[in-house]
Amino acid sequence: MTATLRPQNSSRITPQWNSLDPLWQGGEDVVKQGLPHQQLSPPWQMLLLGDGSPTRHLQLLTGEKTEVDVIDMSLVGSEDDGAPLQVQAISEPRLRRQVWLRTVSGQRLAYAASWWDADHVDEYLQNRSLPIWESLTRLHTELYRDVQGVYYGHSPELEKAFQEKGPFWGRHYLFWHNRKPLTLIYEVFSPYLRKYLGPMQKN
Repeated sequence: MTATLRPQNSSRITPQWNSLDPLWQGGEDVVKQGLPHQQLSPPWQMLLLGDGSPTRHLQLLTGEKTEVDVIDMSLVGSEDDGAPLQVQAISEPRLRRQVWLRTVSGQRLAYAASWWDADHVDEYLQNRSLPIWESLTRLHTELYRDVQGVYYGHSPELEKAFQEKGPFWGRHYLFWHNRKPLTLIYEVFSPYLRKYLGPMQKN
């Protein structure tokens, strides 16, 4: 399929987060339509293209609680940070958060970078070590997860972190709350999840 979306905007700044170098990428039209099963199997599409909580999905898949290792909380101000274009919907100054999602036993399952309004992030992440889904659930925050793009590509940093060979599948989406964008999230999933979801491509 033809690429329809650029994963980063025109910033010349090298991002300090783990974006994929895409072999293929698609936008909202691909997200809504879905992919051929030969490109991405149905179970993987449910994880990547669905609007449910990945933290909750990972917990259900593994049978273990999903925990978060926060590896970065950086004020990026008005910089676009090499993020997807939708970062412009997040009010300035912006704060970037990076985490690993892992099982209690230590298996890394996903990586996520997110961008927040720095002036209001503490209202929603009162305990920054909790998964976003758990933090917002505790606050009974009503959300809409708006998946904007999907990627298939390489990242040497994620190969080391996941201890898995790429390419990897990832996505980015906006969280909406009270009709306003709350945060932009970029996620990449480990191929380790084949243990639960089966092969990424359907033969």
